[in-house]
Amino acid sequence: MYTPEMKELIKKVEETRPQRVGVDFPRMTPEERTEVLKNYHPDFIEEGFRPLKIGVNKGENAPQELADLLEARSRLEGVELNLEEVAYDVDVLVIGGGGAGAAAALMAKEQGAEVLLVTKLRFGDANTMMAQGGIQAADKPHDSPPIHYVDVMGGGHFTNIPELVRALVNDAPMVIKWLEEMGTMFDKEGNGTMVTAHGGGTSRKRMHAARDYTGAEIMRTLRDEAINRGVDVIEFCSAVELILDEEGKAGGAVLYNLETEEYLVARAKTVILAMGGAGRLHYQNFPTTNHYGATADGLVMGYRAGAKLAFMDTIQYHPTGAAYPPQILGLLVTEAVRGRGATFLNIDGEQFTYHLETRDVASAAIIRECVGRKKGITTPTGMVGVWLDSPLIELIHGEGAIERMLPAMLRQFSRFGVDIRKEPMLIYPTLHYQNGGLLIDEHGQSNIENLYVAGENAGGIHGRNRLMGNSLLDILVFGRRAGLHAAEKSKGVEVKKLTLDHIDAHHRELEENGVDTAGRVSPMLLPRYTHREVLETAVE
Repeated sequence: MYTPEMKELIKKVEETRPQRVGVDFPRMTPEERTEVLKNYHPDFIEEGFRPLKIGVNKGENAPQELADLLEARSRLEGVELNLEEVAYDVDVLVIGGGGAGAAAALMAKEQGAEVLLVTKLRFGDANTMMAQGGIQAADKPHDSPPIHYVDVMGGGHFTNIPELVRALVNDAPMVIKWLEEMGTMFDKEGNGTMVTAHGGGTSRKRMHAARDYTGAEIMRTLRDEAINRGVDVIEFCSAVELILDEEGKAGGAVLYNLETEEYLVARAKTVILAMGGAGRLHYQNFPTTNHYGATADGLVMGYRAGAKLAFMDTIQYHPTGAAYPPQILGLLVTEAVRGRGATFLNIDGEQFTYHLETRDVASAAIIRECVGRKKGITTPTGMVGVWLDSPLIELIHGEGAIERMLPAMLRQFSRFGVDIRKEPMLIYPTLHYQNGGLLIDEHGQSNIENLYVAGENAGGIHGRNRLMGNSLLDILVFGRRAGLHAAEKSKGVEVKKLTLDHIDAHHRELEENGVDTAGRVSPMLLPRYTHREVLETAVE
């Protein structure tokens, strides 16, 4: 519930609302976008990053918090483990139980491979489940994969790897068809035509959604299909290290059962890392939209085994994370809210940027308004944010539009006494997505033979910025591709003697380069909030 002081400020929003209906705020010029990014986006805060001292990307910048994990000692140090005592022996080992892992497992199973999926939490506990706004695909007469390609490249500031973008956009229509055939219930018109909407930075309406539960609906479909097809799944069992064979090829993983606290050996002809993002590292003390298990484990394991990283110095901060009420600080306010017409406003009720700028530009503009121009709204907890004028949606689309289009958002805020049909949301950028990751090719292969990567663990697809709706797309496109290729590859693989020599080499490199690990071990597995200062604000 808003305080009396905040309700008084909302009156300024209401005063300007009629003049904003159907009127677009001027878009930034390329020069203005460059300026606001360099001056206000967290990617340009030098002290937030440092050069890596070890590994294949030595000398390249990574977020301080991630670098701490990449330059930590292994959890297996001092653990007695016999690699010849194999608990699981499969063709394809999929590590991660989100959308990418599920898609990979389904495709590998379809090819006749023996598949095991292991996941740190429950099957489906992933950022996929929390994605709301939609999934992009150019499957309408007014659109095409080449147009989608240009949008993706432009959104990534033309730094994306072209081959990966080409695979992304060309597979997109097929992915939508695949999901629908498995039972995903996308929004449709009365005649059965799929509803599509705009996202930030897109030139066509190609966002397919299931109201604002899109990720949950897709994950429901994938999980049910995996269970129905008999994919073997082990829950609450995390991988802690990759295992290589004596030729340096991926040969499995060391698993850690969170319930029994046992270490187990899984041998596999091919391995797919689909372990999700890094939001729970809280880069630069930002709150996050990410689920509890998003602790960069796949990046740590892959890098330690010699897999190359790409674009690790670029992070996506979603411009619309909840800033108030404090109970939902940092939680995602789907981009579909501004896709339906909601605009950004400062403390004076003034719109200060075009509402459908790309996520990096919109985030930087909000930070400029709060930090640079001091025109944010301060909450009772000290958090600062700007208004996202959700009631404007009802004026544009008619009464009942929010309940029809955005039921999750309506419920999320109404639980704490805010009716977004009548009152604007208060928002501030929140840590959302790891733009970079382990470098892959168009089949999802890393530079380590027999090691595949999909989902938020993968890097190169989005360049330096991701457009809305392309994450649900990329986890399925490259999850499917990785599963298909890994299954086919496994048919000709003979796993040689298993070894963890790369762990010893990692520790030697730490010592040779004088890295003080200060007692750090990785992967993190689960974030620790005990004895931590509560994350209340990223505004100083």
